[in-house]
Amino acid sequence: METIEIQSNERIEFIDITDRINRIIEKLGITDGVALIFTKHTTTALMINENETGLLEDIKNSLKRLVPNLNYKHDRIDNNADAHLRAILLQTSLVVPVRNSRLDLGTWQKVFSYRTGWSKSKECSCR
Repeated sequence: METIEIQSNERIEFIDITDRINRIIEKLGITDGVALIFTKHTTTALMINENETGLLEDIKNSLKRLVPNLNYKHDRIDNNADAHLRAILLQTSLVVPVRNSRLDLGTWQKVFSYRTGWSKSKECSCR
């Protein structure tokens, strides 16, 4: 299993990790099969979608509307309950086909790490 560190600059951010996952697949010598991608944090998620700025802003704004920053009970611990609640609306793992040593994604598909909390560095595993 390989681990990548993902740096973020904003509290809520989508980071395209497709190329990094493909480099891991190549490094491991996998030609065909599946890649399991897993985020190790409760305020992060994974998503496959198009890397278009307007769409990513729309998704981010939709998640903010679905889970507004209110006075949640968990906030008494570390003031990030909204981050946990947004993360559960997405996925913590993805299983993606691998063909010819690359993720077998559609034309516009990219793999994103979704950062919902304050931490600037998180890990994601790929197997």
